[in-house]
Amino acid sequence: MSESMLNSGSRIELLSPRLANQIAAGEVVERPASVIKELLENSIDSGAKRIDVDVEQGGVKLLRVRDDGSGISADDLPLALARHATSKIRDLEDLERVMSLGFRGEALASISSVARLTLTSRTRSAEQAWQVETEGRDMAPRVQPAAHPVGTSVEVRDLFFNTPARRKFLKAEKTEFDHLQEVIKRLALARFDVAFHLRHNGKTILSLHEANDDAARARRVAAVCGSGFLEQALPIEIERNGLRLWGWVGLPTFSRSQADLQYFFVNGRAVRDKLVAHAVRQAYRDVLFNGRHPTFVLFFEVDPSVVDVNVHPTKHEVRFRDGRMVHDFLYGTLHRALGDVRPDDQLSAPVVTAVVRPSGPEAGEFGPQGEMSLAANLLQSSQPQPSYTAPNSGAGAGYQYQYTPRPQSTVPVAEAQAAYREFFAPLPGAEPSAAPSLPEGGGDIPPLGYALAQLKGIYILAENAHGLVLVDMHAAHERIMYERLKIAMASEGLSGQPLLVPESLAVSQREADCAEEHHSVFQKLGFELQRLGPETLAIRQIPALLKQAEANRLVADVLADLMEYGTSDRIQAHINELLGTMACHGAIRANRRLALPEMNGLLRDMENTERSGQCNHGRPTWTQMGLDDLDKLFLRGR
Repeated sequence: MSESMLNSGSRIELLSPRLANQIAAGEVVERPASVIKELLENSIDSGAKRIDVDVEQGGVKLLRVRDDGSGISADDLPLALARHATSKIRDLEDLERVMSLGFRGEALASISSVARLTLTSRTRSAEQAWQVETEGRDMAPRVQPAAHPVGTSVEVRDLFFNTPARRKFLKAEKTEFDHLQEVIKRLALARFDVAFHLRHNGKTILSLHEANDDAARARRVAAVCGSGFLEQALPIEIERNGLRLWGWVGLPTFSRSQADLQYFFVNGRAVRDKLVAHAVRQAYRDVLFNGRHPTFVLFFEVDPSVVDVNVHPTKHEVRFRDGRMVHDFLYGTLHRALGDVRPDDQLSAPVVTAVVRPSGPEAGEFGPQGEMSLAANLLQSSQPQPSYTAPNSGAGAGYQYQYTPRPQSTVPVAEAQAAYREFFAPLPGAEPSAAPSLPEGGGDIPPLGYALAQLKGIYILAENAHGLVLVDMHAAHERIMYERLKIAMASEGLSGQPLLVPESLAVSQREADCAEEHHSVFQKLGFELQRLGPETLAIRQIPALLKQAEANRLVADVLADLMEYGTSDRIQAHINELLGTMACHGAIRANRRLALPEMNGLLRDMENTERSGQCNHGRPTWTQMGLDDLDKLFLRGR
């Protein structure tokens, strides 16, 4: 140790309370949004059912939070402003099962050290309210009687008035208020049972009433996230092995350019966790366009004893006791939910059981015809085909459709394997089959309707119950091929390709231990690894499909994932990328003329294929134009 370091301070002394609180404030109070977060969490923990927030100048001049919670007794008011004073935990056992939002006992002390704070409160048993005031300079609380209903009001004025260096780092008023408003929105989503009201410079910004039923909760989500989110979101609710996940996940088509509509709550606490983010990214892996971000409002409930919320001063991060189980649960749930989306899930108009079409010779041009699977030589679809009756005689008579969607089940293994081996097989010529007979009676139109024509050899025009459907035939067929190849790959497994000369890989001892621990994982993925020394691995076999890949880099990346998350999807991602390329080459090309049966076959395959709303690159495969949209284009009804 240098002499200058030894002489830098004469003796070790205890910091003064004021300086200690100002240092602590650096962790807790970053900007007005940080203050509002701490005050709102205290209000919620007090059992409040209504919280009113008044803000001036983005929160720098004034922050006032008023609640109808249980209140604070007069004797406890000065103690509420002391460091490490809290009513929420008593011993280590409480800390291991934290359910309250705040529990460190530092927030009010830190805030009062950098602002002028007034706290007024009244309990239900008290005859009157009491008020305590303090300023950053002396930290000496002054208690006096006051008028206030049951509950608590906290008023914070002139933030950072005594620390001008900190105040200089604040942004413009609008920026600070946007951060503050985002904190309130996050808590409003976490607690549907609490009403939140926000005013800024005297103007009402948010007025969110209690939401105690599904309809009210949906209205609050729409108010916070926008009505477009709920219109393009899937409701989720699943519980397994003590883990429960519920909420809403946005469809891939409702993605964003930045991750600004992502809310994840663990036992009611908003968190931004690396493990959670990784699981969500995996679930959306091959349905999002490059650079886009998914949207979601999700609530994860777990035994408090298996999650540590005390790993960060702002409590934005958590640590799970069994991170891999949580990761796999989140990924599996979201992946399955997104995979189960079909076109009819995205269409909410009432079902039409009968459609009247012109009778006569020209009727066959527009009516449904015998269906032939577009990729029949790859994989014959087993779903029931749309059936219909022949036109009745007489004016105004027409077709009646009866459609029964195929159950959501896996493709037969033998046929999937055939598709995997012969994906380059040419598209067969389409021969319209005879129309099957059907007893009279109404039925449903398929979600994507029936093909009318082909546009420029690129798009399919179809009519369904809602209006006009436009389909990008190459993108749609590419997704169908891709999903079938993945099924075939899963059924046949990953075969290994032994290396003529094993490759040596230098790793750390922890990575080598990890490779040994996860030996079965690598074996399942088609790898064969052997440990040659404390920090050396030999790669003797790699997946046959990835024989052109850099084996050393691939193994190193997988090891990094296994050490960070307990799981890895890099191998599958590489293989899926290859299968996607195969599907792209095997899909029908632009300018390929299709007969109506082929077009209808493609529509039926889309309705029964996972993730058919997007191609392998995340681009949409189809869009709907309702009659209202068409009427607007042509100014009908005006």
